Amino acid sequence: MNQLTLLALDTSTEACSVALYYKGEKTAINELAQRTHTQRILPMVDEILAQSGIRLTQLDALAFGRGPGSFTGVRVGCSVAQGLALGADLPVLPISNLTAMAQAAFEQYQVEQVAAAIDARMNEVYFCRLQRQKVRSNFGEFFDWQMIVPEQVCSPLKALEQMGSEQDFLVGTGWQAYEVFQQQGKKGSDIELPDALSMLALALNDWQQGKAISALEIEPVYLRNTVAWKKLPGRE
Repeated sequence: MNQLTLLALDTSTEACSVALYYKGEKTAINELAQRTHTQRILPMVDEILAQSGIRLTQLDALAFGRGPGSFTGVRVGCSVAQGLALGADLPVLPISNLTAMAQAAFEQYQVEQVAAAIDARMNEVYFCRLQRQKVRSNFGEFFDWQMIVPEQVCSPLKALEQMGSEQDFLVGTGWQAYEVFQQQGKKGSDIELPDALSMLALALNDWQQGKAISALEIEPVYLRNTVAWKKLPGRE
C-alpha cells in the first residue's frame, strides 16, 4: 500500500483542500475559499504535486469529495475531479464528505461513533450517523465507517429525532448553526468542515477493496432533488 500514489481534493463547502499520499507520506493544503474554489483548486493541485516533484499522470488514482455540501461546491469538485481524471486516465474514488469528518474525528480523537451535520441553509442540515466497524470482504478485513442513519437533508428537529447514544461525537457546522441543537445540549466539536487530508485514509481503504470507478461514472451527491448534474455528452 505504501507504493500507492493518491491525490484527494475537496471543494464541497467553504473549505478548499487538496492532499497527497506519496511514498507512504501525507501532505495537504487547506484554506477557506468560499467564493473562489474555481480559481484556487487547480493551482493548489499543481502546488502539492510540485512540492513532491511528481506529475498528475504518475498518480494511481484520484479521490474527491462527492458531497453532500453546497450545490456549487459539490459541482466544482466533481467537475474538476472528472476533468483531471479523464485527462490523466486515472480511476477515481468518490468520498462522502460526512464520512470524511467522521474519519477526521477518529484520527484526532480516536472516536468510533459519530453524528455529522453540515449546515444546508434553509433551516436544514446534511445529516447522518456513523460507526466505525470491522468488515469482511473478498479483499480481506477492513475497518470501515457504516452509516447507522443514512445520509439525508432534514430539519434540525428531524436530526434530533434520529439521534441515539449520548456517546456520539458531533462533527460539522450544523450543530453550531441552529439554536435547537444547543437547547438540547448538542454542541459540535472543532471538526466543522470536511477536508481532503482525512479523505486519504478512506480512499486508501476503498482502493484496497476494489471500489475505484471510472471518471465517467462520477455522480455528485446533493441530497436535495431540486438540482441537476450536467452529464457529459453521450451519457445516459
